[in-house]
Amino acid sequence: MHFITALMGVYRAEIGLLILALMFIAFVRERYSPTVVSVVGACAYAVLGLIDEKGLFSVFSNSAPLTVGAMFILSGALVRTGTINRVADLITARAERHPRLAMAELALGTVLLSAFLNNTPVVVLLIPIMFKLAQATGYPVKKLLIPMNAIAVLGGCVTLIGTSTNLIVAGIAAEQGMVPFGIFAITPYGLAGVAAGIVALVALSFLLPSDPPSIGGEDGGVAQEYLTELIVGHESDLIGREIGSLPLFGRSVVLLGLKRAGEIRRRDLEEEELHAGDRLIVRADGTAIMTIRESGHFEMGLAASSETPGGGTVIEAMIAPSHPSIGERLVDIPFLHALRVRIIGINRARHLPGPDLGGSRVRGADRLLIAGSDDSIRSLKDNAHLIGVGISRTRAFRPRKAWIAILAMTAVVLLSAMDVIGIGLAAFIAVGVILVTRCIDPEEAWAAIDGDVLILIFAMLAVGLALEQAGSVALIVGWIKPLLATAPAWSLVFLIYFFSLLLSELLSNNAVAALLTPLTIALAHQLGTDPRPLVIALMIGASACFATPIGYQTNALVYAAGDYRFSDFVRIGVPLNLIVGLAVCTTLVLLG
Repeated sequence: MHFITALMGVYRAEIGLLILALMFIAFVRERYSPTVVSVVGACAYAVLGLIDEKGLFSVFSNSAPLTVGAMFILSGALVRTGTINRVADLITARAERHPRLAMAELALGTVLLSAFLNNTPVVVLLIPIMFKLAQATGYPVKKLLIPMNAIAVLGGCVTLIGTSTNLIVAGIAAEQGMVPFGIFAITPYGLAGVAAGIVALVALSFLLPSDPPSIGGEDGGVAQEYLTELIVGHESDLIGREIGSLPLFGRSVVLLGLKRAGEIRRRDLEEEELHAGDRLIVRADGTAIMTIRESGHFEMGLAASSETPGGGTVIEAMIAPSHPSIGERLVDIPFLHALRVRIIGINRARHLPGPDLGGSRVRGADRLLIAGSDDSIRSLKDNAHLIGVGISRTRAFRPRKAWIAILAMTAVVLLSAMDVIGIGLAAFIAVGVILVTRCIDPEEAWAAIDGDVLILIFAMLAVGLALEQAGSVALIVGWIKPLLATAPAWSLVFLIYFFSLLLSELLSNNAVAALLTPLTIALAHQLGTDPRPLVIALMIGASACFATPIGYQTNALVYAAGDYRFSDFVRIGVPLNLIVGLAVCTTLVLLG
């Protein structure tokens, strides 16, 4: 035991590096998630005494992860109020009128959205738009999805709040004694990357595949859409209005037909005036259905009698393959007549049933949205022919609260940009505002936070601190310093950028950022150079990763939606990495 203690005292720095090397191996093998590896690594440092208890728990006072969590909630509020969905609808409508011009406008809009929002929900919303844009322009969707994702990632490098990686690096740098970064401190360099990236994507588009995806369908497999019917009541204020003037139609709600007096019309409906009792046959996602239902402008769906109420709890249920009504029309399904319920939508994988809601032939695995009283819902839960009966988690948008969510996000940007208050405090105040004004419910707010990301950040902060306390950082700097002592200062920018880029193509971006930030700052101090350009190079290099589907979290989204091959990312990503990196580093050298 005495020997082991002595060994730990003499070789603390080396043992710290050994644990780090084992963590890298675990990251690459992917047998465990990056979060698990990071937590276990931090525990190993603590058990071996390479970080003391006070140091271990001090990482929870770091403002960077908490700011990241607050930004997740603010982004969730913009989604919950329908703000982002409304923007997506405007883009789709624009693409239908001027498809090619819309592509350029979409690129600019993607940069702006990703600069101030978490780019993961931005990419999720843009995937189905890319499929629609491909239909409108006749351009292969595989030539649109990867460029859209790349522009969203680059847009996140334009401001300090664009990605969680930026906030992590800035938080660690501030703790290391550097002057805090402003929200637009990295904007010139991020814009250089955006400009170079767009030019490169246009020039290298021939490297992108043009074959259609074999999976995903026309929305990339990300949306769950239902067939439903909107019924015009006899006292509705919509009677006499032209269908085309209704504001509800867009990307999320598509008009399929008009059912009047038992007949269904599919064409030339925009100038048709609404009559009492008309049924609009529409395709809509779950959130849009719930939003229309809460608006009260229409009765919705299918009930056995007009006396069946339109309110009540909404549940989801799947038709079991053993259901005795398989092959029959939905209007004839037994529980619709036995219980006071209303079927407000039917979903079927890969395509919608039809010709209308009541005439849809029931199939196994069809998913229904059903509204009814608590007693009726309990009866449905006891139905052996229904699977997974439970309260629907899909909720309506809150468009009347959208201005609050927009104002809150704008205030965070402006207050932090003008140095009135720090970005972390501004974000927390904004979270308080959107919670108290019910832009988003508390449970939805906490669900919007990616807990995996936050735990990973805290664990890697502990690892970075352990490496400092063990002397591992000083040891690495000592090894590198002689090699770089005679190198020009500008070469360090390129070295840090491409080293962080290489690691981030294989490992977690946030883990790489947390590990390399203290090393980068220590190296700059040892060499007597300004650490600020190097830290900015690290920020952007750790995010702008396009050569693998795992290089950035949104890469995996388009990889699946577009049915790409791994080699598709490598072919376009390697030259894109080089071009963007050269542009960013050159701008840093000239302006930094």
